[in-house]
Amino acid sequence: MDGAGRLAHSQRPQADLRAAALGAAILLREYLSARFVRARSARAAKQVRPIALQPLVEREAPPRIVEWVERYLPRRLGPAMTVLLLFGSIWLGVVKGGHVEEFSTAFSDARNALANSVGFRITALAINGRKQLTQDEVLAIGGVTGRSSLLFLDAAAVRDRLKANPWIADATVQKFFPNQLRIDIVERQAFALWQENGRLSVIADDGAVLEPYVSHRFLTLPLVVGKGAESRARDFLALLARYPQVRAVTKAAVFVGERRWNLRTKDGLDIRLPEHDVGNALTELSQLDQEDHLFSRDIVAIDMRLPDRLVVQLSDDAAKAREDLFKDKKSKKKAGDA
Repeated sequence: MDGAGRLAHSQRPQADLRAAALGAAILLREYLSARFVRARSARAAKQVRPIALQPLVEREAPPRIVEWVERYLPRRLGPAMTVLLLFGSIWLGVVKGGHVEEFSTAFSDARNALANSVGFRITALAINGRKQLTQDEVLAIGGVTGRSSLLFLDAAAVRDRLKANPWIADATVQKFFPNQLRIDIVERQAFALWQENGRLSVIADDGAVLEPYVSHRFLTLPLVVGKGAESRARDFLALLARYPQVRAVTKAAVFVGERRWNLRTKDGLDIRLPEHDVGNALTELSQLDQEDHLFSRDIVAIDMRLPDRLVVQLSDDAAKAREDLFKDKKSKKKAGDA
């Protein structure tokens, strides 16, 4: 039998497969070896520090000031100074251009908008103690607007602005986070009308000018006239109130020379009070009116400045009638003597 021949035929494919496998293994090893070498070379290249090349020509030593700056000043001082110079230039432009207030307002509005967006918008507001001022007027005086946020609201500044208003004697501002604001004010009371140089103003009892006289609701207030009258009115009007008979006929109290008072009645009578002992003069006036109806007589002035006498000035008609009466009496007396 051809056993040898068959054996030789059957072993040839196995030898071919073995050779192919060996070749593939060799190629795979070469491929992996090449990749490993490249990867190691790349890692080594990253770890190798660059070697500074020495210049062929030696550099001259820098000046001492430059050497001192390079040695002692921080390395990042230059960029910092550049940024500072940039912002300084911007701020100088804002100041020189007169835009400081606009810039401040824009910055304040921006931060308030941010605070309002996260829950610090003022949604609960209480204002107590107001009588003459409206709620909108109080908020405007305090500088509180619809854009204000409770987070950035300066309560002390709001209080100072409120107290600067002549109507407000005192104020308290409280913040309750996240959204409540409470304002308590103590208002001054309108006490009298004060006239000086033709200008009429509403004043408080301490002499503070509250506002120009424009509203008829203050028409019933007593009137004081003259320089310095606003600060002396409280004491004098309190004294005058103790004599209701004189107070009822008085239209205005005129402060003369910043020393003494005159009274102008509703009928035009001018009463000149003394500088001292005003109470005694008012007492005498009350008695004369009760006994002789002094205020209803045809007179234009009463002078009480002299301590030992009272001088009465008649009206022109009364003076002429009095003169005619004296003439008539004199002529009758002459006729009787004859």
